Amino acid sequence: MKTLYHTHNVLPHQCSSTLVQTIDAPLARVWSFVRRFNEPQGYKQLIKSCIMHDGDGGVGSVREVTVKSGLPAERSIERLDMLDDDMHVMVFSIIGGDHRLSNYQSTLTVHQEDGGGKTVVIESYVVDIPDGNSKEETCWFINTIVRCNLKSLAEIAEGRVRRR
Repeated sequence: MKTLYHTHNVLPHQCSSTLVQTIDAPLARVWSFVRRFNEPQGYKQLIKSCIMHDGDGGVGSVREVTVKSGLPAERSIERLDMLDDDMHVMVFSIIGGDHRLSNYQSTLTVHQEDGGGKTVVIESYVVDIPDGNSKEETCWFINTIVRCNLKSLAEIAEGRVRRR
């Protein structure tokens, strides 16, 4: 697997984690949802809406996502750093918003499972630990959101729920 993409240089004031989701759907179907930088609400159920500020969803594009109520933020501004349709890799950074996540970068890779029609999605991130929070608290919070997104991706790609 492409674990090379999930190797982060983590500084002492940062935390990082890697999460894995196996999906019972072909890689092409899973990637078709993941690669849409301009439509993250297609599978990320915590996102209410997305407005593109720059670009059309390609590398260098900037989006502003509005999150659903209940989270400690309303919006996040994000830039697409890498999108490789051949290697199935997406990297994005959070560059603004009304939250406490600084220097956040997420890497997501999609892999065909050997010998079957299943797909493995790996998402890793690195982020600064906000003042007043511990490494464990920060990772727990972000891991919860990433797990929710990966679970939702699986449900939609497997056809267990209709696209929102």
